[in-house]
Amino acid sequence: MITIALSKGRLAEQALDILEAAGYDVSAGREKSRKLILEDENTGLRFIMAKPADVPTYVEYGAADLGVVGKDTLLEEGRDLYEVIDLGFGKCRMCVAGPAELKGKLDTIPNKRVGTKYPNITRHYFEDVKKESVEIIKLHGSVELAPLIGLSEVIVDIVESGRTLYENGLDVIETVADISARVVVNRVSMQMKADEIKPMITKIREQLAKQEV
Repeated sequence: MITIALSKGRLAEQALDILEAAGYDVSAGREKSRKLILEDENTGLRFIMAKPADVPTYVEYGAADLGVVGKDTLLEEGRDLYEVIDLGFGKCRMCVAGPAELKGKLDTIPNKRVGTKYPNITRHYFEDVKKESVEIIKLHGSVELAPLIGLSEVIVDIVESGRTLYENGLDVIETVADISARVVVNRVSMQMKADEIKPMITKIREQLAKQEV
């Protein structure tokens, strides 16, 4: 039995679509119910429906053999996993955003305050990549509010179309990372269940290659 942790919602549906196209019977994963564990002994597949932030945890600790989750969650959680496939969907960017007049001037602002839902990604970007110290303000809701009310100079957040930013007088200042859905594998499972997991990885890669043609 292979256990796969999926992020609830559209990401799970897209992951199931890829698996199905790769030749797997994922009907158990499409069952319309409130069950959090969906499995089919005949196909040898078990699906765990979880919150995105929990998927890497389930995979790292072996509660799931594989998982499909956004790169943003992987970067923020920093779990010890094998990241084996970029699925290419759920594309967006992790960006530093703020008032448009700060474009090209971000490095001139001392003692910056940064509002974000992603403190670990933010800390790594500013401290390790840009080599500067900033004050990070952890937020849970609409981070776009932070620079509008003077709580922070800039924010670090996921940007898809950028419409929400622009409608609030903000703009992308720098790109931190490109984000998309990734397949991750538990390190022990990769060895102990190699006969099942490696062919699955190969089939998914082959299917993705077909879609690119």
